[in-house]
Amino acid sequence: MSSQLEQLKAMTTVVADTGDFEAINQYQPQDATTNPSLILNAIQIEKYRPLAAEAVTWAKAHSDDTDEVITKAADKLAVLIGAKLMAQVPGLVSTEVDARLSFDSQATVAKALELVTLYKQQGVDTSRVLIKIASTWEGVQAAKILEAQGIRCNLTLVFAFAQARACAEAGAYLISPFVGRILDWYKANDTSADFTGANDPGVQSVTHIYNYFKKHDYKTIVMGASFRNISEIQELAGCDRLTISPKLLAELAETDTPLTQKLTAATETAAAPDAMTEQAFRWEMNQDAMATEKLSQGIRQFALDQEKLESILAALV
Repeated sequence: MSSQLEQLKAMTTVVADTGDFEAINQYQPQDATTNPSLILNAIQIEKYRPLAAEAVTWAKAHSDDTDEVITKAADKLAVLIGAKLMAQVPGLVSTEVDARLSFDSQATVAKALELVTLYKQQGVDTSRVLIKIASTWEGVQAAKILEAQGIRCNLTLVFAFAQARACAEAGAYLISPFVGRILDWYKANDTSADFTGANDPGVQSVTHIYNYFKKHDYKTIVMGASFRNISEIQELAGCDRLTISPKLLAELAETDTPLTQKLTAATETAAAPDAMTEQAFRWEMNQDAMATEKLSQGIRQFALDQEKLESILAALV
């Protein structure tokens, strides 16, 4: 029997959650996605450091201001890595906007346009680029503007149903609802509960989002993310897409038991409700302690890793 990774690819689009080119070559996913944490990890590997040097050299040729050079170098590095990933996968690559812009719609739009311009300068087919944005209210509104301009977006750090619904109503191309980080929160807050298999609250969250989107015929793609174990992946087999770390890709590749498809699209659809208001979105987020905490924590961590990345680049200026 074929491995569970091969079985999964037959029912779900598999995305590599890494900036490691060798891992992508090994597991041959359809798409790839990165974030500041993954880029930071990648350039600390010696063989990827030349990309950082190239980014700094380019930035120095385009600005005399040190702070601006560092910012430009960080953007250029993300695009250089993204372009290399595109040479390895046949599908899409997600590149993330600076997390420090998560509460500024216009600044997010401006940064997204800068990234797309950099990709064009690399000679990349920008229809294969997804701009990755934190799913705050401001991030969702930025995505709505970008999608209207033909720039497709990946709304990330989705922990609450309110976030997912707002993204779909804004016409986002794709969302990344997190699984493992939801599980982390519930395990920390209830040490006695059984969260295995279908009882995993992260699995339940993505399942609910997927079923709601299919019921109301939203075109937004659901891409489960942030997995802690292959059981979570097995429970979401059939989801539109799943973005998986090299470690778990390896585990799936080494497992050859039958894989059952758990999610299937609804055969009958119903009219979607009226779109959420900003007030309703913020209230639902306020009432969801897990989502509020994990969204803030995720943005802070990405911002911190962005700052660490910029420190490494600053040393090369």
